[in-house]
Amino acid sequence: MGRELPTDADVVVLGGGVIGLATAYHLARRGLPRVVLLDKAQFGSGSTCKSAGGVRAQFSDEINIVLGQHGLRVLENFAQTFGQEIDLHQVGYLFLLDDPGDVATFEASVALQNSLGVPSRMLTPAEAQRLSPLISTDGLLAAAFSPEDGHCTPESVCLGYAGAARRAGATLLPGCAATGADVDRSGAAPRITAVHTEAGTVRTEQVVIATGAWSREVGGWFGLDLPVEPLRRQIVTTEPVPGLRPDTPMTVEFSSTFYFHNEGPGLLIGMSDPQETPGFKLGRDDAWLPGLIDAMERRAPSLAEVGIAGGWAGLYEVTPDANGLVGTAADLPGLHYCTGFSGHGFLLGPALGEVMADLVQGRDPLVDIGGFDVSRFAGQRLRPEINIV
Repeated sequence: MGRELPTDADVVVLGGGVIGLATAYHLARRGLPRVVLLDKAQFGSGSTCKSAGGVRAQFSDEINIVLGQHGLRVLENFAQTFGQEIDLHQVGYLFLLDDPGDVATFEASVALQNSLGVPSRMLTPAEAQRLSPLISTDGLLAAAFSPEDGHCTPESVCLGYAGAARRAGATLLPGCAATGADVDRSGAAPRITAVHTEAGTVRTEQVVIATGAWSREVGGWFGLDLPVEPLRRQIVTTEPVPGLRPDTPMTVEFSSTFYFHNEGPGLLIGMSDPQETPGFKLGRDDAWLPGLIDAMERRAPSLAEVGIAGGWAGLYEVTPDANGLVGTAADLPGLHYCTGFSGHGFLLGPALGEVMADLVQGRDPLVDIGGFDVSRFAGQRLRPEINIV
C-alpha cells in the first residue's frame, strides 16, 4: 500500500474515484488532521476512469446544473491549482434531437440553464451539422449546444486530487479494501466506532461513502439502504478518422444515447444497450455492437467504415430517478454518502468533493442538496434527471 494503515481517523472516506479523492483533498486542505481514504484497487479504477470523460452543465435538474457549472470552473483552472494537466477540451456538448417531446424538454432546460448563467442555446439541424460535420441531419428537428462543455482525462483528474490530498496531509491507501464497519447502537444516539479493512481496523466516528456502483453493499454495513444498481456501459475507440476536425464537439444523439468525441486521431464512441441488465459485469462483449452500428449508419454514416482500435467496459451507478444520492444518514449523523449519479459522477465530482467536505464539517454547501437525500424514495418524492446519456 505504500503507507501504514492508521489506527484512528477523524474521517474515513470510502472510495478512491474522483468524488472520494476530491472530498479527501478538501477536508485535508481545510485542516482536518486525520483524513484517511481507502480503495480496494487503484484510484479511479471503479467507474471514474472507465467514463468517457465528458464534462458539462447541460442538465435538467437545477442542482446538477449548478454543480456541473462549478465543476467546469474547477477544471478550467485545474493545472494551475493542482499542478496536473488534464487535457481539457472545451469544444462543447451538442445534443441532437429527433423527437418533438425532447425538443420541448430541452427548450425548457436551456431556459433554466440560461437563468443560472450557462451559455447553452438551441440550434437548427443545419447549425448542428456545421459544428459536427460527421453527422447526418436526416430526421433531426433541433439541437442544443453549450460551448463551455467538453471532455478531459479522468486519470489525470484523479492524479491531481490524490497528489494534492497527500500534500495537504491526508492518508490515501489504494489496494486496501474496506470489509465492514462497527456501529454502536447501545446509547441514545447511534454512532460509528470503526471501519474494518483487509489490513486492520481504523477507529473513527465519521465515514463518507463514495463507492459508486458498490454503494448499496457498503451502505448495508451501516444499516443504510442506498438504492444503487450497477449497469454496464461499453465504449470503443476508433482508428484514425481522416479529416477529423480538432474542435468536434461531444456529439450525442439523445434518443439513442449514441455519442462520440475526439480521442487522439480517432474517436471515442459509446451508446447504452437497451438489452443490458443490472449486475457487476466488468468485461467487454460484442452483443451491443449491432445496435451501435445501426446508430452510426443512421446518424454518422461515414463512421461505419472506420475500424475499431480498442475499448473498455465500466459501470453506471443507477438510481430509480437517475439522480444522485447526497446527504447524511438521518439516524446515524456520522455517516455521509455521495453516489448514484447514473454516469455523471466524474463531471460533478469536483463540486461534490466540496459539498461532502461541507457536510462532514457541518457547513452549508455551495448548493442546497436536500433534494438529493435518500429519504426522497420513501416518500416517493422523486427528482428525475432527464438529461442522462
